[in-house]
Amino acid sequence: MWLKITFSVFIALLFISSGCSQEKPVYVDFSKKSNLAPIKSQKKTIKYAYLPQYSHTVSYQRHNPIIEYLNRETGLAIEQVFPETFNEHILMLGEGKIDISYSNPVAYVELSNLYGAKAFARAVERDGKADFRGLIIARTDNPLVRRVQDCKGKRWIAVDPQSAGGYIFALGHFMQLGINKTDFAEIAFAQGHGKSEKVVLAVHAGKYDCGSVREGTLEVVKDKINIQEIRVLGATNWYPGWVFAARKGIDQEVVNKVKDALVNLNSQDINHAHILEAAHISAIIPSEDREFDPVRKLLKNIGIDSQKTNVQKSY
Repeated sequence: MWLKITFSVFIALLFISSGCSQEKPVYVDFSKKSNLAPIKSQKKTIKYAYLPQYSHTVSYQRHNPIIEYLNRETGLAIEQVFPETFNEHILMLGEGKIDISYSNPVAYVELSNLYGAKAFARAVERDGKADFRGLIIARTDNPLVRRVQDCKGKRWIAVDPQSAGGYIFALGHFMQLGINKTDFAEIAFAQGHGKSEKVVLAVHAGKYDCGSVREGTLEVVKDKINIQEIRVLGATNWYPGWVFAARKGIDQEVVNKVKDALVNLNSQDINHAHILEAAHISAIIPSEDREFDPVRKLLKNIGIDSQKTNVQKSY
């Protein structure tokens, strides 16, 4: 029996061996070469950021339609990024982490002076104005604060030291009325993102006697509080509106594509109307740096050197 099994195994191995031997070896000629087409690199992502005036949710809702539109119209790869604070927004552009900035005119002046950013377009407000202003607010039932002059000696909460409508414009307005920074019992600034909403909520809660926000902010919080319980004490002067700016060193062709696409947005076009509506603006117009000289003048008048900054790098 053992001999039969061994013989069978031998026959099987012989068959396999003979079968394998019938295959011809493949000859490879390494002397022949061919050039392969280079692998195309992915498009460089253009980073776009909305100064964190409101919460990240509001920032996304307002500007994601613009991002999607720009990607379609320009063929560029544009992505929205979300700085936590005004300070971080400014630093990120300086570090090249933001390519296209949408900011208030005060932040823009800092971006321009510190890092060479250049304005190329600005927003037209819903009321058709290319300028905007700030509001000074208090609780409707506060018997001690009925007009702007009553804010003297009181607790004031503002949006941010770099906020235009939420601080700088209001400070200029107070100073025109003879009320200086030292005349307030306290000047506080909202923390984190969503600062504008936080100012209104803090005033509504009675934590501060008065607050300052840009015009239009009350509409953002109308689902959180009864805005009839907030009194508008006064409005500031008008200043150039929110601005689209490009960081220094970005390809001018990229800037031109973005600018052309933005300026071409038309509220009468059914395909564009919802984009502008979401952003809470009516149009976008070309712009240039010199249009923001009134803001530079205001900063000088209230004693803020626009050539310097309070921006601090955090580690």
